Amino acid sequence: MKKIFFLTALALVLFSCKTSSVTGKKLDKTTQVAIKGEWVLTSVTYPGSQYIRVNSFDIADSKCFVGSTWKFVSNNNKGNMALTSADCTGFSSPITWFVNTDQELILKVLDAGEKAKRVRAGYKLFVENLGDNSFQLVDKGNVVGGKAIDVVYQFQRAN
Repeated sequence: MKKIFFLTALALVLFSCKTSSVTGKKLDKTTQVAIKGEWVLTSVTYPGSQYIRVNSFDIADSKCFVGSTWKFVSNNNKGNMALTSADCTGFSSPITWFVNTDQELILKVLDAGEKAKRVRAGYKLFVENLGDNSFQLVDKGNVVGGKAIDVVYQFQRAN
């Protein structure tokens, strides 16, 4: 029980404070247009998921994001996301985002009425397996002993 608590606490610390300056990189407009639209997050997977918990985007447990709806608008890099799981507290927020030429999706979760330029913290995720109706965002992090862990957010285009 102590090991589970320790691993959970460590995972929360490692995944809760991610900031990175990526403003000097060029945008990948083709990828942004491909991501444009409404999406449903269908699964969140990572190794060791039975032993650790991941607090995604400093909002909720990663499992609460399954079934969440996301809207990406490519012409102004805005959108919104909403957690709708019956087992979790509901949450909705505007977002800003962009994809750079390194296939990094930079995401900022905003409070209502807040301007993105005033938000200093954001999240860097990697765009992978982009198709017409699905894609993945991968959050790369470290856990005990510097071991790498990938948290994979699987998206499907909403109908």
